[in-house]
Parts: sequence; C-alpha cells; structure tokens
Amino acid sequence: MNTILSLPKPLKIIAKLSDYDYNLPKELIAHKPLENRDDARLLILYRSTGKIEHRRFHEITHYLFPRDLLVLNNTKVIPARIAGNKASGASVELLFVEELGENRWRVLIKSNAKLREMEEIRIDNNAISARLLEKLEDGSWQIEFKEKNNTKELLSRIGKMPLPPYIKRNKNNDTLFFLDQERYQTVFAQKEGAIAAPTAGLHFSKNMLEKIEGHGTEVAFVTLHVGLGTFLPVKSEDIRGHLMHREYYECPEEIIQKIKKTKEQNNRIIAVGSTSCRVLETVAMHDTEPQLSGWTNLFIYPPYEFKYVDILITNFHLPKTTLLLLVSAFAGRENIMNAYETAKKEGYRFFSYGDCMMII
Repeated sequence: MNTILSLPKPLKIIAKLSDYDYNLPKELIAHKPLENRDDARLLILYRSTGKIEHRRFHEITHYLFPRDLLVLNNTKVIPARIAGNKASGASVELLFVEELGENRWRVLIKSNAKLREMEEIRIDNNAISARLLEKLEDGSWQIEFKEKNNTKELLSRIGKMPLPPYIKRNKNNDTLFFLDQERYQTVFAQKEGAIAAPTAGLHFSKNMLEKIEGHGTEVAFVTLHVGLGTFLPVKSEDIRGHLMHREYYECPEEIIQKIKKTKEQNNRIIAVGSTSCRVLETVAMHDTEPQLSGWTNLFIYPPYEFKYVDILITNFHLPKTTLLLLVSAFAGRENIMNAYETAKKEGYRFFSYGDCMMII
C-alpha cells in the first residue's frame, strides 16, 4: 500500500501593487498630534484569527507580559528641510538626505522651475550657495557647497522638521511649527540622522515607558536612520521590481544577547514600528555572526518568514507603500485590509500623527 504524503500548500505571492491600495477619506488624515501622546487609539489585531479589539494606547500593558522584550528605534529626526532660491529668484525647497563627503550632500529638491546641473542654489538669505552637481537615478540631487560650512549647524539653526507632504502647514503658523519640533520626535530620540520620524514610537510618553518597565517588560533600543528607503513610493506594479534604498542601522551586542535570551525562554519580541522590525530581521539574517551596524536595504513583502519579531506595533500607513507591504507580510494582506476598513468605519486617525495598531 502506497502512502500519499500531504504536502503543505505553497504560500501565495500577491505581487501586484494595486492589491495593496485602498481609499481613505481626507478627514481621517491626522494633521496634528493629540494633546497627550498615549491617548491615541489602539487597534488590536490577532493575526491568527483576524479578530479585532479597540483600546487606547495607554492600555497597551494589558497585552504585554513580564520578560517580553519591547524594541524601539532611538533615531533622532534632524530639521532637514530648508528653503532657498535659484539665481533667477525662483523658490526651491531642499530636503537634506545624506552627507556624501566634505561639503557634499544628497538632497531632494522641490521646485516649480526646471533644475539644471551646475546651477547655483542660495540659502540662508543668500549667505550660502551650493551647486547642483548631478541628478541621481532616484530623483535626488548631489550638491556641493561653494564655501566650507557646518551643514548640521545650519540645519539646526534654520531647518524645519521634514513633515510628510500630506501634513499641511501654514508657513506663518509659529504655534504648529514649535509643536512639530517637539512632537514629530520620540521622547527617547537620541542619535541624529533620520529625515522622518519612526512614527509608531511617537505614542510613547516617558510615563508610559516607566509603566511598561514596571510591568516587567524589558525595553531595548536599536537605531535605524529613517531615510528614502522607508518612504519612497513603489513605482513598479510588480512589487518584486522595487529597489529598496539602504538605510544605516545599529544593534548593540547587548541587545542581540537580550534577543537570543528572550527567544530561548520562549518569550516575545515586540517591534515598535517597521524600522525596528527591519533592524531585527536584518540582524536575524546573520544570526550566527550578527552584524552590529551597517546598511540595510531589506525589503519585506508577502510572503516573508519573520525570524525575530513576534508582535508589531505600527501606525496606519499610506496605500501602495513598502510600509503597508511589510505589515501585510506580518499579518496577512486580508487581515490588514479588513483592519484598515474597520479603522476607517470607526474613525481612526491615519498616518504619522494618527492612531496605531498592535498586531499579535
């Protein structure tokens, strides 16, 4: 008698970008933060069943166990956006992305006028000028300052927080400008280098972190400087054709030891945000010889086998983005799309300053 083996069904690859699209009413986009960070709404999604619960973020300890390991990204957003003008007088806006060398930077430039190589850009009331050296494949520019200067000092002096374009600001509203300086930054931000906030971490107050540690949950910090890799749009309909830009990360040896201890004791690792998740999964790829720091271009999309992350805390993301693909890989596309539809019906606030979800 022959034995017929029952083989597992292959994981379905949903590779069309259009399958990760959804419509969002504009009134659900959060344009400013809540008065208290931990008052945000918290949608609990059980990925094994699709079950949904509704909470407030300050109730998150109900879902944390003693000896769980909560991992946060301690990158610090730099005020990387500066206004300037061309020699013709046309206004431009520069987003400083990456330092390439002495006096050279990679920038994104927003301008209504056409830009040309070797053209001059003036900033800081025309006191400083830079040349456009070349336009790169991803649409960014390499620029070189004509005079030696401390660009980081310049950014801290006149730069503004690099808010996403869907957050609207009146240039003359100083109240919101100062609010953004504080609130588009986590309370545990430490290492400068990001050009966007790790938004899932924005919900944690200092009191909340103390409460979590008092609950017996361990708190650990990794670093990923959020750059173009996290928020550049996916342009290919076949998501497998998307090129993820590299971003710098650090995961100290002591954190790697905590991760391994947590796993050995069958406790859970909770990643706060897609950036912490990508650091953990990057480290997991080199489990036997972990790399403590370096550059990662890890692109997580369905299907993906998560090696370290057991629970994910994350905001509600824009459609057709690498962030939505990552959470779909973690919870399943159908579960995510259903959770997003539920969040819309319940009036959750979306995107960077919005509410969040905990995927268990």
